[in-house]
Amino acid sequence: MNFHAIKSIYVFEMARTMRTLMQSIVSPVISTSLYFVVFGAAIGSRITEVDGVSYGAFIVPGLIMLSLMTQSLSNASFGIYFPQFTGTIYEILSAPVSFLEITIAFVGAAATKAILVGVIIFATAAFFVPLEVQHPGWMVTFFLLTAITFALLGFIIGIWADNFEKLQFVPLLIVTPLAFLGGSFYSITMLPPIWQKVTLLNPVVYLISGFRWSFYGQADVSLWLSLAMTLLFLFACLGVIWWIFKTGYKLKA
Repeated sequence: MNFHAIKSIYVFEMARTMRTLMQSIVSPVISTSLYFVVFGAAIGSRITEVDGVSYGAFIVPGLIMLSLMTQSLSNASFGIYFPQFTGTIYEILSAPVSFLEITIAFVGAAATKAILVGVIIFATAAFFVPLEVQHPGWMVTFFLLTAITFALLGFIIGIWADNFEKLQFVPLLIVTPLAFLGGSFYSITMLPPIWQKVTLLNPVVYLISGFRWSFYGQADVSLWLSLAMTLLFLFACLGVIWWIFKTGYKLKA
């Protein structure tokens, strides 16, 4: 394992984040804060509590997970696609760096950026509502698993995409709608019975539900089912990465 190569790519990606601080960190934090203010004020005035938790506090886990998923995915996809777009990918391919090492570096950097944004949003939310984390160990577990999983998914998308439209297709038209419909701002028990069953087909429900359980000890589905679905999603992404590696897929400019 070439740890020097992994470190070099990782440090370069993190340095790019510092150079684009407004876009990478400040913008998602402001956007999520606006979600919190708008939904908390508009809906919170009508729905005071959900399962015994104030509405403002109830939506915090969903907002953190929404930001974590979108940031992990977009950072990883853009991180590997842009070198292909500019042609600088040849510098990586000509170096003694394996596909596994490239994956670890880009996915690790994307997950780190997303985690940083998530932590900042958590701290920001604490200024608006009192937060309670009943199970911090589980919170960290779901936090890390989600960041790594969606960073892997973003890396796959970055390899697959051959233009910026494809790069934005999955985050904007698939992940974000699934997050909004996955219980970010409401409990699925508030839906009619038929829509509750339909919503359970949404994989994001299990991510958000498990993460919310770590805060308040309440969830739409069981903790172990949430964990199982999260791990299934993670291993599915790892399986695609393994398939790319075994089939000899080559990054191209």
